[in-house]
Amino acid sequence: MTVSYKKLLKMLIDKDMKKKDFKALTGISGNTITKLADNENVTMGIIEKICFSVGCTVDDIVEFIPDIDKDKSSK
Repeated sequence: MTVSYKKLLKMLIDKDMKKKDFKALTGISGNTITKLADNENVTMGIIEKICFSVGCTVDDIVEFIPDIDKDKSSK
C-alpha cells in the first residue's frame, strides 16, 4: 500500500500557500515537507500538526493507494 499526499499539495495550491508559508504555519521542517512531496511516510504526529494548523482531517490530506501488483501476486 502506498501513501499519497496529493490531496494536501492540492489544498496548498487552492489556498495559494507557498511551502515556506506552510512550514511557518505548521512548524514542520523542510525535510518533512520534502517527504510529503515525495509521498514518503511521515509520523502521525506530523499529520496531526498539519490537520490542527490547517483545520482539516486526515482524510482531507492523505490517501492510501493499494499496490495492485502485490495484490495480484498474492493470489
